[in-house]
Amino acid sequence: MVSLISRLRASRGQANPYPIYAELRAMGDVVPAPWGGHLLLSYELCDQVLRSKAWATFDAEWRARQGDGNRWSAPASRQLSKTLQGLNPPVHTQQRRSLGNVFDRSTLAGLQPFVGQNVEELLDRLSDRLRATGEADFATLVGEELPVATISHWLKLPQADHALLRELTHGQAYAQELLPSASQLAQANTAAEGLREYFTAVVADRRRSLGDDALSRWIRTWDELEPDREVADETLYHLVMFIVIASLETTSTLLSNMVWLLDQNPRQRSWLLAHPEATPNAVEEVLRYDPPIHLTTRVATEDTELAGTRIERDEVVHVMIAAANHDPSQFADPDTFDIGRTAAHLGFGGGIHFCIGAMLARLEATELLQGLNRRFPTLRVTTPPFWEPRMAFRRLTALHVAEH
Repeated sequence: MVSLISRLRASRGQANPYPIYAELRAMGDVVPAPWGGHLLLSYELCDQVLRSKAWATFDAEWRARQGDGNRWSAPASRQLSKTLQGLNPPVHTQQRRSLGNVFDRSTLAGLQPFVGQNVEELLDRLSDRLRATGEADFATLVGEELPVATISHWLKLPQADHALLRELTHGQAYAQELLPSASQLAQANTAAEGLREYFTAVVADRRRSLGDDALSRWIRTWDELEPDREVADETLYHLVMFIVIASLETTSTLLSNMVWLLDQNPRQRSWLLAHPEATPNAVEEVLRYDPPIHLTTRVATEDTELAGTRIERDEVVHVMIAAANHDPSQFADPDTFDIGRTAAHLGFGGGIHFCIGAMLARLEATELLQGLNRRFPTLRVTTPPFWEPRMAFRRLTALHVAEH
């Protein structure tokens, strides 16, 4: 187990983690972890835990019970415990409802023209770079840019802040790693402070000039829900911050990974070029085959049992989403990338913590893939991508492409 996890945490292991997941799965559906808790490897168990009310997320109360002087008491960890992903009912229910149906059909329809226009502008930039140098880094030029431009446009955040938002989001993600190193946790803590300063100022500034944007509507809602203005603004800071960081890190990985996987499966890409109507299906297969988030963690709210394994109250289980998406008992030939699949997957999680921006990510990925296939049908990856050495949140930092 220690050897397998060490391999997973390395860049080389992240380049192709699925053989390692297969070795873990061979140990059983529920595997004890050396540091405590258990890994869940089967689709059925992962889906069950994500949907069941008997399993909770790491809220502030659970973290406090772990004592001081560990990763759970770090500033970045405490910050996460106050965001939607760190809340359990009834607090989670109240905050989630206050946002409304965030990315409903009407919102997506309103965003689609901007996303489409932005895709064309980014592909123009990609084309210019390819003509000038013959090669370009897709991850930097396109994959990192589309998500931050989209969410900033929707929330009316300045374009000048895009680079800062990307930097802070990347740093904060280390707090969500399975076993973050001291240096990673330090980066996460620095990013957490930066995020607090930035989004506290955003809420205060928007309050001074309310408009018809999403954040202004949330401010009005929380002024009705919470009479204490300070508490309301603290809640709003955590809500808007979470929506931004959740949409940046995951979607940028999805977009670049989509290009990489189709490059590695040329027959699938050729078929897609001839059948553009299957683009949404191709996006779903990318999400199944290699989701942006490979694992999440839940806590038992009571003594229970999983597949014959006793789990005590407050004990953790690591839901291995990526391994579940390759479970042969759930998917036929799971290690084959097949854009003709129609089976459900756990790429966006499940239950009350199902990804709040799933439909927006799908919109961005679909628009980008359609644009790429239309304008760059011969685009190819020139060198294997570089993956950051982390397990939970995938991050492809460089993807060099050229036209052949």
